[in-house]
Amino acid sequence: MNFWGYRRPDGKVGIRNKVLILPASVCAADTARIISNQVEETVTFHNQSGCSQVKSDLELTMRTMVGFAANPNIYGTVVVSLGCEGCQMDWVVEEIQKRTNKPIKTFIIQECGGTIKTVEMAVRAAKEMVQEMSMQRREEFPISELVLGTECGGSDPTSGIASNPLIGEVCDRLIDNGGTAILSEVPEFIGGEHILAHRAVTPEVGQQILDVVHRFEDDMRRVGEEIRNGNPTPGNKAGGITTLEEKSLGCIHKSGHRPIQAVYDYAVPVDKKGLVIVDTPGNDPSSLSGMVASGATVCIFSTGRGTPTGNPIAPVIKITANKITYGKMSDNIDIDCSGLLEAPENMPQMADDTLQEIINVANGKITKSESLGFTEIAMARVCNYV
Repeated sequence: MNFWGYRRPDGKVGIRNKVLILPASVCAADTARIISNQVEETVTFHNQSGCSQVKSDLELTMRTMVGFAANPNIYGTVVVSLGCEGCQMDWVVEEIQKRTNKPIKTFIIQECGGTIKTVEMAVRAAKEMVQEMSMQRREEFPISELVLGTECGGSDPTSGIASNPLIGEVCDRLIDNGGTAILSEVPEFIGGEHILAHRAVTPEVGQQILDVVHRFEDDMRRVGEEIRNGNPTPGNKAGGITTLEEKSLGCIHKSGHRPIQAVYDYAVPVDKKGLVIVDTPGNDPSSLSGMVASGATVCIFSTGRGTPTGNPIAPVIKITANKITYGKMSDNIDIDCSGLLEAPENMPQMADDTLQEIINVANGKITKSESLGFTEIAMARVCNYV
């Protein structure tokens, strides 16, 4: 099975061809937005971090920003900084160049003479980069080059019964063809982490799975909180999920049945084939951001209650097994798999069809969230601003 994508100079293969206008901190975010709004085929995001953070949070922010720039869906990056933030321009550029050798341009607002002058110069640079990008043509690649992120949000019982198992079957097919699938949302492993640990390729990887779950719980307790006070969410409960363990058992169905090859910290680049774990929160935008910064080029997202969430870097394919939700939110959801509830024997065919839809999106088909322009993100954090 093949798809048509873009080979980058660092050897990675993307399925979108965009120039990233990267704000190095919150103080550059609106300037980046103004620039991106004036240049077609660029993407940006509202960065709420990058300054007034402790070292560990600055490093998390940096890894995420660098991961966005390095993601294979990005042709090149225009970095915009204020000039006095924690994520200094020279540090940002140095870290990006460690990950990729794609084109990069930089603009510092305080040195350019303010927002208007920065916009004038950065728009010109971005337009030139987009013009260069337009010369690149899609090439044919095996699906082993795809990196699939998996997510679930607004879950209800249909997620654990049908749509998440379907995602698991799709992951198995992709992995069997040499590709990579990412399982995330560590707090939604709780109660089922031992099941995942038994699927690890080595005892060391199994212990890493247990460690990230225990670390998450310990971090919550250290500040006097209990994860079960916020998870399951009110929407999960209204949909019929009563405990975190129920939610977890449904969540981990997305991983399918293949061995777990490795565990990665948030936004750390995935360098192994097969099934891997990226340590993310359960929060949908921050989980998607962590996987995309780790290299996911396309994501599949199951939802029982319905959600519009997208991502600026990677297309997000929405899937639901709740027929009522699909009827109400067909503007947001790409795939209706509710038929599996009455005819589970159709799972193999539905998995084949879903994998084909992923290939269609890889070939350029626009998802519902892309057509609506949804690009919200969030980043994982360790503690409060300083």
